[in-house]
Amino acid sequence: MATALYTHPVCVEHEMGDYHPERPERLRAILHALEAEAFQSLERREAPRAEVAPIERVHKAFYVEGILENAPVEGHRHLDPDTALCPVSPEAGLRAAGAAMAAVDAVFAGELRNAFCAVRPPGHHAESQQALGFCLFNNVAVSARHARASHGIKRVAVVDFDVHHGNGTQNDFWFEPDLFYASSHQWPCYPGTGMEHETGVEDNVVNVQLRPGAGSKEFRAGYEDVILPRLEKFAPELLIISAGFDAHKRDPLANLMLETEDYAWVTRELVRIAENCCEGRVVSSLEGGYDLEALADGVAAHVSALMGTK
Repeated sequence: MATALYTHPVCVEHEMGDYHPERPERLRAILHALEAEAFQSLERREAPRAEVAPIERVHKAFYVEGILENAPVEGHRHLDPDTALCPVSPEAGLRAAGAAMAAVDAVFAGELRNAFCAVRPPGHHAESQQALGFCLFNNVAVSARHARASHGIKRVAVVDFDVHHGNGTQNDFWFEPDLFYASSHQWPCYPGTGMEHETGVEDNVVNVQLRPGAGSKEFRAGYEDVILPRLEKFAPELLIISAGFDAHKRDPLANLMLETEDYAWVTRELVRIAENCCEGRVVSSLEGGYDLEALADGVAAHVSALMGTK
């Protein structure tokens, strides 16, 4: 079975102002990298527009309505100091959430082995009723709950290797023992959550804190010693990845020192576990990554590993 790429042009058009690090060029760099000959067998699919009801499994109805109905006619409307709406932002948010849900449907239908959603805005900081950290809708949480509602499964895992902790995903999963969230992230760093004692209602939350300056050795040890064994024990029926590439040593927004190969390595390890416990069902959705070269290289390594070619 194939690996698919889900994306949509409106995800490029979403922007939050001049000099904002979460900028359209991020997605352009990714899509350019995935045009290389090595990715010719990558199936290309347009991200569909999500319906509101699945999003409201994670976000309060008034919050969703506020996002969809309050975009400016021109310019920007700020939701927090770092997060803003432009005229196309609601559509981009619906396509980003729709991509992850469509990818879930396709892997359960047996159409795909796995998928990568190259979408903006990202999602893992978005809370049930608050936009945060460049995020509008929590794409991975929405797709996890969609999988349970639509495909008759119970156990869904999200693994998040973005340099920033996914506070929104953790909070959504906290009281759900059949939803598992594991994150490796820099500490201290935005958003200030993700302490190792934060473990969820039934130890269904796992946080690995990495000190500024930590690199491949510490990152891989965190997975080999903590995250991967806990993920295997949980035995998900679907694995979702919050794929952020801002732990790379070239990224300007944090201070970890990962190499591009670390993204290939962690992806191979996650795919291996998925093959053993959930028939290889993996859906990955883009989060952060703000150095364009490091981002493009990291995504290429990640997608190559999903395809089984690296």
